[in-house]
Amino acid sequence: MTKSELREIYLVRQKSLSTLDRKQKSEQITEQFVVKFDVRKIHFLHCFLPIERFNEIDTKLIFEKIWRDFPHIETLAPRVDFQTHEIENLKFTPDTNLIQNAWQIHEPVHNELIETEKIDAVLIPLLCFDERGFRIGYGKGFYDRFLKNCRVDCLKIGLSYFAPVKKIEDAQDFDVKLDFCIAPEKVWRFSNKIQPREKKEFSVAKLRE
Repeated sequence: MTKSELREIYLVRQKSLSTLDRKQKSEQITEQFVVKFDVRKIHFLHCFLPIERFNEIDTKLIFEKIWRDFPHIETLAPRVDFQTHEIENLKFTPDTNLIQNAWQIHEPVHNELIETEKIDAVLIPLLCFDERGFRIGYGKGFYDRFLKNCRVDCLKIGLSYFAPVKKIEDAQDFDVKLDFCIAPEKVWRFSNKIQPREKKEFSVAKLRE
């Protein structure tokens, strides 16, 4: 099926999840992330804040887990610049105040920006993904533009309630593919990215088998 067909189907599926299902699946995804990835090696983590009206994965659980167990990690949340259509990276801590933007997405109120090239891993929202690592978002292209500006060795990790479809028929070579996608019961891998940073200080992407 095409992007538009799958987007419609999976948005309905996502919004149809019960409160309990959402909570359980979000908890499983959080556990998969901290268990299967060597998060101790991450210094800067960018993660989206959930759009509640779309019933998105509750990433607040991930932030809370990081703040509690991995305090060395700088956590960042996105802010969309609607003039440039670019995503900015803002520091996000337990003390950060939030406001809703025009799309009813929560964003930090301050202006403490972090350069995109510092980011070691990005947790990416999606509605659907396929077995090749292509993803479907909401169709605005914000994350595709953002991810193209990230470091080559920055991990692109999707978060999904559901297993992948076989193939997104109209995915293009210029679409940015995921390196991994975390679902409640499995981590899907699409690249062999186990790249050290330029100074070979650490390797972020090594999954714990």
